[in-house]
Amino acid sequence: MRYRMYGRTGVQVSALGFGAMRLPTTEDGTCDYEKAIPLLRRGLDLGINYIDSAWGYIKGTSEVAVGKAIKPYPREKLVISTKIPIRGIHAKEWWERLETCLERLDTDYIDVLHMHDLHWDVFQEFGLGENGCLKAAQEAQARGLVRFLAFSSHDTPENVVKLIETGAFQGVTLQYNFLDRHMEKVIHLAHERGMGTVVMGPVAGGRLAMWSPQQLREMLPPSVRSAPDLAIRWVLANPDVSVALSGMNTMEMIEENVASASRPEPLTEDEKQAVQTLFERLQELANLYCTGCGYCMPCPNGVDIPGNFMLMNYYRVYGMKQYAKEQYANLEREGKASLVGVSIEGKAASACVQCGQCEPKCPQNIPIIEQLEEVARVLGEG
Repeated sequence: MRYRMYGRTGVQVSALGFGAMRLPTTEDGTCDYEKAIPLLRRGLDLGINYIDSAWGYIKGTSEVAVGKAIKPYPREKLVISTKIPIRGIHAKEWWERLETCLERLDTDYIDVLHMHDLHWDVFQEFGLGENGCLKAAQEAQARGLVRFLAFSSHDTPENVVKLIETGAFQGVTLQYNFLDRHMEKVIHLAHERGMGTVVMGPVAGGRLAMWSPQQLREMLPPSVRSAPDLAIRWVLANPDVSVALSGMNTMEMIEENVASASRPEPLTEDEKQAVQTLFERLQELANLYCTGCGYCMPCPNGVDIPGNFMLMNYYRVYGMKQYAKEQYANLEREGKASLVGVSIEGKAASACVQCGQCEPKCPQNIPIIEQLEEVARVLGEG
């Protein structure tokens, strides 16, 4: 395993982090500890020292699984990260949640504590002020209950920059992969400011694992074992990245991802060229590829625009035609569809009334109305 510095904190973290959101579950939706704990320990035995959980993951039982898994290991050698959402709460409720997290993790302190899915407006309303969550978090840090404060976010790049420039945080977790690079400059800024930079979604929620072996042989050099292998190594080739998180739920996945993160050089020149060729192919196939940034949302008529485009890319890019049609039918019928690691909620493309509010917001200048018509025509076929 390769290790990197978590910003200027002086703490070394494994290049691959274990995301504890997708651990095995039981029928009631809680964590299956008998299956989850051996997975986490296998990751630790292979050199992973950064484990990431959150207050709400797997109905709160993800943190419990992490706490149970780390018991045999020296606590000081681990970097345990979790996240507390602050929307709708103030200092008192934040303290209650922190105490619950500490109890679930069965630890005396949390290494990296995030404000979960933080948006600039939420930070202003619930983070700041005498009764705000930031003051409570800073007090917890001063008392040794938390080592480093961080935030995760899906806000706009401009608003994430504002959060970074507050100077209140020592780390940040953002989505970044070669299908979605809109946070690249933000990650660079955070790194320059001395923050630890953690990447979630390096394999794009599983979308990069969708190609068949035949397609991979055509597109990638022999040195690349799989699309996830290339995706993780591409993220780690960015020197601004401290950790690439992966939500792993099989032994095979753990061992493959550890191997990807353990290479001395993340990408060879041939592999860099393969990434460029692959990205160009995606852009061509997806016709001005939708990055899923969500700037076009919300749709006033409730259409999940990025979700519909994602279904179209499963059909057109990955060749999963029947699967994409089935999920589109679910979206039309129930307003919900499920993909690998991703849930889509909203109306299908056929519900678009062509009001035109979305197109001026798209940074890619995608002809959204025209493409939604195509989605409805192609995926709505019997």
